[in-house]
Amino acid sequence: MIDREKMICSILLLITLTSCVSGSFVVNVTQSSYQAEENHNITLEWTFSPRTDGSTNSLIILCKMLTDLRPFALFHLHQGVEVPESQDERFSGRVQFDKDVLREGRLRLHMSRLRTDDSGLYLCDVKTGVGVGSRECHLNVTAASDRPKPETPNTTRGGRDASPTGSPSEPESWGWMAVYCVIGVLVVIDLLGVCHSFRQFLREEEVNSAE
Repeated sequence: MIDREKMICSILLLITLTSCVSGSFVVNVTQSSYQAEENHNITLEWTFSPRTDGSTNSLIILCKMLTDLRPFALFHLHQGVEVPESQDERFSGRVQFDKDVLREGRLRLHMSRLRTDDSGLYLCDVKTGVGVGSRECHLNVTAASDRPKPETPNTTRGGRDASPTGSPSEPESWGWMAVYCVIGVLVVIDLLGVCHSFRQFLREEEVNSAE
């Protein structure tokens, strides 16, 4: 009976100690919400304590994006070694981490070439030799802002066929020049006709005067 009571006490003590140790392990995020623009880069950061005392051999981290369909693995570290094959294809080649700061109790994930469908909730589970914890953050990626399009010769002031400086284009200038030449020729012809008629009138007057 005494041995049984000792065994029960030992189990209860062990559970109590485990709970105390696990309760002292805390995972946090430096920001609960992140805002970024499409095609830009961003760094998501988690912290955990107590630290790993300079060793990451017992460190296991699994970060994932939570969606209504299923979670997508963002980053996986097993006993201090990255496991890239666990990463979902949508994040392939776009996520890097700072290995050195892990010893300081910091997880920094650099995401590049952001897409609008990267928006969502991100959760990281961290497990060390002293405990387990997790914390989540939200990322919102907005579409790239529309940039004003440069003006083209067709949109500048001066008409559809105007040049970039606003003056008529070369083909149009030649067209107007041809019109002016035709008008000038017609005016000259009219003047010649008037002169001829005036001379004819003078001749008739001279003949009438001689009679």
